[in-house]
Amino acid sequence: MRPQPVLCISLCFFGFVLPAGNADDPVASADEPTVLEVTSDISLDPEQTYGSIVVRKSGVTIDGRGAWLIGTSDAQPTDFKGTAISSDGISNVTLRNINAKGWETGLSVRNAEGWTVENCSFSDNFHDPEFGWGENGRRGGIVLENVRKSALRKNKANRVWDACVLVNSDDNVLEGNDFSHTSNTCLKLWTASRNTIRSNVLSHGLRISPGEVHARDSTSVLIESGSNNNRFFDNDCTFGGDGIFVRVLNGWCSTGNHFEGNDCSYANNNGIECWAPRNVFVRNKANHCSYGFWLGGSDQTRLIGNEASFNGLESGHHNSPHLPDNGHAGIVFMFGASSHTLARGNICQGNNGAGIAMIGDLDSKGQKWKAYHWIIEGNVLAENRWGLYAKHADWITVAGNDYRDNTAENVLLDGDVTRFSETSEKLDANTRPPLAVLTGPASVEIGTSAHWDASNSSDPANRELNYAWDVGDGQIRSGAHLQHIFNRVGFHRIGLNVSNGFLTEPAWRDVYVIRDVSEFGTEGEAGNWSIDDFHDRTRSNEQTSRATFTNDEADHLIGKSALGVVIEPYAGFRAALTHPKSRDATWSLEGKTKLSFWLKTINADVTGWQGGPFIVVHGDNDQRSYIEPRSGLDHMRELDHNEAREGWRLFEIPLRGDDRWQLDGNLPTTARAVSICFDSWGAPTLRLWIDGLAIE
Repeated sequence: MRPQPVLCISLCFFGFVLPAGNADDPVASADEPTVLEVTSDISLDPEQTYGSIVVRKSGVTIDGRGAWLIGTSDAQPTDFKGTAISSDGISNVTLRNINAKGWETGLSVRNAEGWTVENCSFSDNFHDPEFGWGENGRRGGIVLENVRKSALRKNKANRVWDACVLVNSDDNVLEGNDFSHTSNTCLKLWTASRNTIRSNVLSHGLRISPGEVHARDSTSVLIESGSNNNRFFDNDCTFGGDGIFVRVLNGWCSTGNHFEGNDCSYANNNGIECWAPRNVFVRNKANHCSYGFWLGGSDQTRLIGNEASFNGLESGHHNSPHLPDNGHAGIVFMFGASSHTLARGNICQGNNGAGIAMIGDLDSKGQKWKAYHWIIEGNVLAENRWGLYAKHADWITVAGNDYRDNTAENVLLDGDVTRFSETSEKLDANTRPPLAVLTGPASVEIGTSAHWDASNSSDPANRELNYAWDVGDGQIRSGAHLQHIFNRVGFHRIGLNVSNGFLTEPAWRDVYVIRDVSEFGTEGEAGNWSIDDFHDRTRSNEQTSRATFTNDEADHLIGKSALGVVIEPYAGFRAALTHPKSRDATWSLEGKTKLSFWLKTINADVTGWQGGPFIVVHGDNDQRSYIEPRSGLDHMRELDHNEAREGWRLFEIPLRGDDRWQLDGNLPTTARAVSICFDSWGAPTLRLWIDGLAIE
């Protein structure tokens, strides 16, 4: 559209560039608002209604002065279209005092840094309270993608699908915003790290119908897919589906996050739900929920000074009773591993079940994994059924807890609990814990003596320290040093307790025990790999996937490097990584029994891997034999240990098959090449590391 000359002069003066149009076009009406392209500082007229704004130049300031950007006015919120304010590749913009409603998204910023957004309202945009389970797009209030070092302060986004979404966005500050009353999330982080989220209203992230139970995974805060080292302070996360949900659907963990002083009470399901390791929770509230803290799969977690009370009551939320007699818990670790866990100074009162519950793998009766290496000290465990509940648990150190009026038992060891020790002496409130420092190798060769050292540990009151080590054989070793030989290839845990006689600090080291092999393809041979797309076993007519192969000397286990692979773009089919790409190897398979390699992966797709890995052994004249998981098995998802989600896994694949692997086709006597194939449900960038590839 081409506006009248007077309007053009006015808008150009304020920094707008209007799109060219037909000379016969009418003046823009309220139903057909003009797109305003901003190239310099502007102030809007609060008496005027505007359409959408596109920011085209860095370093500008937009002061809305309370003006409104109006999108669709005669449609349902699920039918809203367009973006009120958008920008791509533009940095150092200040946006303030502007209101936008009736859009699919209020504010969308991509590929930028240094934005300041304050005192703006993005309420009443896309909203879908009736949507079922699953994903429904990133839209609603604010969506930031690849945005760094920016600040959102004192903004509003209510009655929207997602109030604020950070995608691949790091080092930002969100402070004093009201992102409440949403139909999906109040705040969502996806591969977003080192952000500070302070004193925001993130309540009522809830999508639920009357009589419904689980709230369809709506939550006040959702954190997933490598969102690491974020800091959450003093936020209101009450009345959500969950209060804070750290989700690991695809195996890509979010770690190193610090949550302090947040109120996550009155959640329909869990005040705080976390499935990822190495996160810290300090002085948060998770009261009057179905469960206060649900922390399955959260190894190396620290819980200090939190409240988790009055959860699972019949008069309140009481979904999914998994403890005996339809019980719940204030803090529970269940359906996922919980090694190296600290619970100190928490208040767990009046829960319909346990104050604190630690539960190993129920399906295998603790054979696959146990709740392992816990420190539980100085907690108030009052007026629950049980103060502590343990099942399939090992090496649990309990001290100085205050048990009061628990109706069944203070401590219930409900089977297969080993090395449980408790001292009842009350702890002095002024006693501080020691600092545990553990150094030593993260990988060692099988049969080789290795050394781990805790002698740099210290105590704030200079008390003498005691040390207790465990290497997984059930034997406790003492002293500040550990010398040990591992005789089994694979993953091992080392646990350490450092005690000053009153309080105990846990430490740990995950150790990969390797063996020397004659590896091929994974030691300095990145240039000799190729990639092909397949539909199952049929080569795609179009080769879409591309791979970058590198010799990764920073992240490897065997030799001097691992093979690093980045598949981008990825076609979404089976991707075959083949070595050598010339397919002219002369590897004799006579007397060989297995293909072995170590593997580490990152798959950003929300549903993760689709079976695999799939092996192709190439012979002469395009002969192929296939070694694949037997029907019903998915070796990419079936982990031998919880830490494999983010670390290395050892694959030893029988060349002639067994009860877990199936050989299809005649194995050649001489292999000309080997393909390792991967398949994801979606088509994100795939990252893989392969090391120690060998035929043995």
